[in-house]
Amino acid sequence: MLDRWRVERARRESARAFVRQLLAEPDPADVTWLADHAAKGDVDHAAWELRYARRAAGVIVARRDALDDRTASLVSGALSSATQRDPLIDSAKRHVAARQLNARLAAYSDAISKRTAGSATGERLGRVLLFFAGLATPREEQLARAGQIIATYLADAHDALRREFGDADLPRDIRPSQLPLGHSAKHTRG
Repeated sequence: MLDRWRVERARRESARAFVRQLLAEPDPADVTWLADHAAKGDVDHAAWELRYARRAAGVIVARRDALDDRTASLVSGALSSATQRDPLIDSAKRHVAARQLNARLAAYSDAISKRTAGSATGERLGRVLLFFAGLATPREEQLARAGQIIATYLADAHDALRREFGDADLPRDIRPSQLPLGHSAKHTRG
């Protein structure tokens, strides 16, 4: 029982460490670009859209790439707690910030899951970022830049997830699909 408690405690700390990386401030060049191209010069609005995008990317990656089904729940809980303590959010507006993050999370998740002819995933993700920032009809080059920003957030979140929760340690001579039922991959911290 003590071992189980230690494992759960370590997993909660990994989730908090992962979320700390999601709380990193956006690149000032990206903020300026988004403010100039979509947010009508509003740097604060652009910064918040990029913060929401990074956080949403982290939750999506935790849902999609985690080795353990509980990881996404731990990450969501840690992110919710961090949002409630975020000094950048007025305490009276924290419920609004949580709602706004959830709206963006749903939109980015939808953009990833939808497969439409003639529309690449990066383009769909870029369209979500630009829409929430205030640009409803973006040009191709704007979609490309916005999509690249989100792709970077997803890649960074994936790397952070691996660092904090580990990699699968599968037998080298057996494909994962050939593992016997009930076999679980061992986790190794990276």
